[in-house]
Amino acid sequence: MLGTYYYHEILRKTIISFGTLFNDIHIKHAGIEAVGTNTGVVDENVISDIKVPLAYGPQQKFLARLEQLGNDPDRAIAMTLPRMSFEMTGVSYDSSRKSGITKTFKAVDGDNIKKVFYPVPYNVEFQLSIMTKLNDDALQIIEQILPYFQPTFKVTVDLVKSIGEKRDIPITLNNIQMQDEYEGNFEQRRVLLYTLNFTAHTYLFGPISDSSDGLIRKVQVDYHNGTERESAKREVRYTAVPDPITAEPGDDFGFTETTEFFSDSKSYNPTKGTDT
Repeated sequence: MLGTYYYHEILRKTIISFGTLFNDIHIKHAGIEAVGTNTGVVDENVISDIKVPLAYGPQQKFLARLEQLGNDPDRAIAMTLPRMSFEMTGVSYDSSRKSGITKTFKAVDGDNIKKVFYPVPYNVEFQLSIMTKLNDDALQIIEQILPYFQPTFKVTVDLVKSIGEKRDIPITLNNIQMQDEYEGNFEQRRVLLYTLNFTAHTYLFGPISDSSDGLIRKVQVDYHNGTERESAKREVRYTAVPDPITAEPGDDFGFTETTEFFSDSKSYNPTKGTDT
């Protein structure tokens, strides 16, 4: 069983979906000279709109770069703040969302019928780091994030594109931590660090195989009046078939429904496919 190659890119898609939530956050400053005017005059009505950069990586990497570039007197341009970074910090099984191990369902991949085992629930841990020089910048960013998490926000992820398996993945905000990295003399650069920890409740699918079963083209339900299930005889039969009977997945089709009543004390034999 192990060693069968498959790759649905579910973890990769989950990481991208998480990062997409925070890739369009802006901060605004009042009283900043308009870009390109070179007047040196501060105008309270002028507003600068800054899109906060977002990158994937650990916060320690960016803090080390800030310290290294900030202490380099020969470098003309230092790393700018504010900026954000995020990373996946862990994956764990979620037993509270466990389903049947051997349960399967059928899905359509083009013209082929596929047999798919129920997905396995896993929690993916994320850490979002917000690094700013001014506390007001950090508060602007935080306030644009927190109202959406109560404490969960759902994103739709195309988990397995080949079978059209899309699911709403809840992302839960667990906690927020704040840290002021300013220490030492006046030459050292100050960094305000906000750390937000999240959990994405996703699902992982195993290999998808071809199904030996065909499409279900007829549904039949027999009703009986009584409590003896083994000996009771059918009295009413409901049947539904697609119209047209040759309809394929993705076609525009309806259903033909039939209801029959019986008083001959017979039962349907699934082995023979007849009433006996």
